[in-house]
Amino acid sequence: MAVSYNGLWKLLIDKNMKKMDLVENENIGISSSTLAKMSKGETVSMSILEKICLELDCDFGDIISVDRKNSSV
Repeated sequence: MAVSYNGLWKLLIDKNMKKMDLVENENIGISSSTLAKMSKGETVSMSILEKICLELDCDFGDIISVDRKNSSV
């Protein structure tokens, strides 16, 4: 299943942040390989999404959605 993180990328722009800030932020602390997965629209663990939501003060639906056009199901 393809997922879209466009909501996250837009939220980062609104907060004047870059994707690498997710890696460098010690409260989130995701790896660069996880960021690469997200950039490719691949799934990541719910715990990663939870850390992002807690740090950016948002909900899952604000950062991720199902990309029905690119779904293989």
